[in-house]
Amino acid sequence: MNRLRTTSIALLLAAAVGASGAARAADLSGSALGGYQQGAGLRVFGTLSRLTPAIPLGIQLGFGYTMVDPGNPAAARRVFINDNTDGTPEESGHVWDLRADLVWMLGRVSFLDEVGVFFGPRYSMFTGRFRYVGGNEDWLVEQSVWGIGAGARAELKLNPRWSLAGALGLDWFPYSSLYSHDTTYSSTGYVVNGHHNYGWSDADKAINQPKLVPSLLLGVAWRPY
Repeated sequence: MNRLRTTSIALLLAAAVGASGAARAADLSGSALGGYQQGAGLRVFGTLSRLTPAIPLGIQLGFGYTMVDPGNPAAARRVFINDNTDGTPEESGHVWDLRADLVWMLGRVSFLDEVGVFFGPRYSMFTGRFRYVGGNEDWLVEQSVWGIGAGARAELKLNPRWSLAGALGLDWFPYSSLYSHDTTYSSTGYVVNGHHNYGWSDADKAINQPKLVPSLLLGVAWRPY
């Protein structure tokens, strides 16, 4: 799983380097947006708009970090660990996500200076930590999964370099596997070292991993020239 994460990050970084050569001929911008995306989160984007004069098409690369509720500690304990009930539960969770989009630039719409719609692949890395204080149990549930997403973005210029920016999106991760210790539950029905007769539906109910993720983000955009 760590190798898959490393490879995915390397591929997106390579795409960013490859796109940088066209930056001078296009509209290059960077943006930082915060808000809701299954929890409180932050996303950073790099965008090359209008790659050709004839077609208002651009490329957008980004990554994000979100703090999330990882799920139900008691249910997660039963599905992944054991049936014990001792200790006081504590839980925390986060998601790293990578994304690459094609952006169709619509130009000025009403009072907004730059509006675009986007679509592209997503790669999400979820980690949930469950700890039972006094119960001597502390474990992680992890998921690394590909998906797709779409949305709209807009900017309101403050000056030639700075703009207020916003984005509205929806990401979908149709297939998933949850890992913890030596146990795996997959949405395809594949189970490794499952506990009792638990299956994917039980793991899915216990854990709040990304599946259908709406987002509403606001922030700023900056252009270097």
